[in-house]
Amino acid sequence: MPGQRKNPQARDRTIGAQLKAVRTQQTTLSLEDAAKAIGWSAATLSRTENGKRTITSEDVAVVLTTYGVPVEQREELIQSARTGVQDGWWSRLLPGVPPDIGTLASHEASAKAITDWSFSFIPGLLQTEKYAIGLMVDDGVEPDEAKLRWLARERRQEVLPKLEYTAFLHETALRMPFGGVDAFREQLAHLVRASELGRAVRIVPGRAPHRLLLHPWLLLHFAEALPILYVELYGSSVYLHEDEVLSYENMRSTLDRMALSTADSRAAIERLLGRL
Repeated sequence: MPGQRKNPQARDRTIGAQLKAVRTQQTTLSLEDAAKAIGWSAATLSRTENGKRTITSEDVAVVLTTYGVPVEQREELIQSARTGVQDGWWSRLLPGVPPDIGTLASHEASAKAITDWSFSFIPGLLQTEKYAIGLMVDDGVEPDEAKLRWLARERRQEVLPKLEYTAFLHETALRMPFGGVDAFREQLAHLVRASELGRAVRIVPGRAPHRLLLHPWLLLHFAEALPILYVELYGSSVYLHEDEVLSYENMRSTLDRMALSTADSRAAIERLLGRL
C-alpha cells in the first residue's frame, strides 16, 4: 500500500479529482470495489481521490491500469502527474520557513478565488514587510528568521493579480499597529492601494457573532476541485475539507452582509490613516 511521502500539494487535489472522474464516469466500480481491485484500502483510495495524500505517477499508472483506461489517456494522465511534481518556488523553501507555508502557497497558486477573514491583524496576503516582521517578532520569532518568512510571504502575494481575492477585516485589525506607528501607517496605505487595484478589502464594523471570533481563516475555491479551508494556529495549521467547509462558506455569506462596501471600507481606512 502506498504511504504518505510528504504533505499533499494542490496538484494532488487536481490529480485526485481526475482519478475520481475516471472511476465514476468510465467504470461501474464503487469506491470499495475499486480499492479492492487496486489492492489498497478504501480509506487510501478515498484520500487519494480527495487530494489528501501525495499521489505519484506510479500511483496513477496502477489506478488507471486497474480501471482499464485506454493507453493514450492513461499516458497523458501519468505524464501530467509526473511533470506536476516540479511545482514552483514553494518546493524549494528557504531555511527557517515552515513546510506548511509551501503547502499553502501551492494551494493559493492553483486557486481561482480566495477569501480571507481576520479579526485582529492584517492577513498575510496583504501585509507589508515592516508590519509582517513586527507581527512575527511580537510572536517570538527571531528577526533573522522573520525576514526569511517574510520573503516567502512576499512570494505568496504574487498570486493576487491572478485570482479573485476578498479580505474581510474586523475594525479591530485596524487598531493593532504591529511594527510601530510608521510601519502601520505604511500598512494602511498599502491596503488603500490594494483596494484601488481591485482587491476587495472590506471592513466589518461593530459587534461580530461569536463564531467569527474563534480564529482567522482562509477559504480557497478551485476550478477543478472542491473548496478547502486553511486555519493558521499558533505553531501549526489545519486544513478542512468537504462538509467541514460548508459552515465557513455560510460565514462568508454572513461577512458579505455585515461588511462595508469596498468603497466605504477604503474611505474608512483613509480616514484612519489621516489621523495617524
